[in-house]
Amino acid sequence: MNEPELNPASPGDTGFGQSGLAAQAVDAIENLSGVHPGYRRAHAKGVCCRAIFRPSGLASPFTTAPHLQEQEVPAVVRFSGSSTNPVLADVLSPAKGMAVQFSLPGGGVTNLTGATFPVFFARTPESFLGILRAAHKAQEGRLGPLELIKEITTHFSESRESLFAIKALKPPASYAESRYYCIHAYYFADPEGALWPVKFEWLPDAGVRTLSVPAAAQQPENYLAEELELRFKDAPAVFQLAAIFGGEGDPTDDPTRAWPEDRRRIDLGRLYITGIIEEPAGLVMDPTAIPAGMALTDDPILNFRHDAYNDSYRRRSEGR
Repeated sequence: MNEPELNPASPGDTGFGQSGLAAQAVDAIENLSGVHPGYRRAHAKGVCCRAIFRPSGLASPFTTAPHLQEQEVPAVVRFSGSSTNPVLADVLSPAKGMAVQFSLPGGGVTNLTGATFPVFFARTPESFLGILRAAHKAQEGRLGPLELIKEITTHFSESRESLFAIKALKPPASYAESRYYCIHAYYFADPEGALWPVKFEWLPDAGVRTLSVPAAAQQPENYLAEELELRFKDAPAVFQLAAIFGGEGDPTDDPTRAWPEDRRRIDLGRLYITGIIEEPAGLVMDPTAIPAGMALTDDPILNFRHDAYNDSYRRRSEGR
């Protein structure tokens, strides 16, 4: 097997120190649909499932991460809509999320968060906050739909690719028949300590299936969770976890830019999701919680999410 054409890299500054900005961002998210006590501020509506991840072992030359070796590990999966409103009908939120928390051999957890669109809409925490505030103006009637799009694409040009991808989304037929992109770049640390830039994707064994507009209009409000319940009576939902290796010039610090389609991929293993469970107490799918054998890149949005998740969790744990 040929070795991938890759270049080792050094991680950038991953210090957080942005708690004030994170609180402002969470405030701005709350302004979109109000405060819903006890719920997440984003991806408020969701369903948790039990799962087992069975690694392929093909990651071993590139990383010592314990959940990617040969031992299967338990996991918790949370599927969700992207809305801040926990009672919004599934069909009204075409973008969906899949967050996975792996229980590591020997203790501890690590998380991967994915969405059904391949790139994020903001390059920095500051532009993320600015876009949320523009959306709030639109809700208040100070910006029309076309004016909102113009303001975002004019002042936040990095959002264009993401907005086009989201606009093209069709309602999914099932959480289990959707492709989820983990958006952010990470580093694998190999046994010799070299770092390799990677992104991750979850690919459903069942294939990707969407609904037509007429079919979507006929679905009940919570059709995605109901479909999962029926599915699990017959068989697990299965996803392949793929790693995509970055090449020369591929950005590791910009979640608004996709890497070329021809980058090398390897199969990291399969996730078998077997049933719906109550959400575990204190579940936080922080994507910066990574194990030995991996490192954070200098992606400012990835690092910012640590403080934003902590602030959101603090608020909902306080019942507000």
